[in-house]
Amino acid sequence: MQINVDRTKCDNHGQCTFSAPTVFRLDEQGILQHETTADESLRHDVEEAADVCPAQAITVTD
Repeated sequence: MQINVDRTKCDNHGQCTFSAPTVFRLDEQGILQHETTADESLRHDVEEAADVCPAQAITVTD
């Protein structure tokens, strides 16, 4: 699964880090960092992270 964060939309709220902490994290400066790929077993968590994103900046593709 491919994960993309649109940096023009992302406001670094970090809501995604609660749904999928192994994929999304905030660095020391509060900037969102993320894995660009994830195992299929994490799909539910990653899709939930995309759903809760206030800016709708996360997209998930196969």
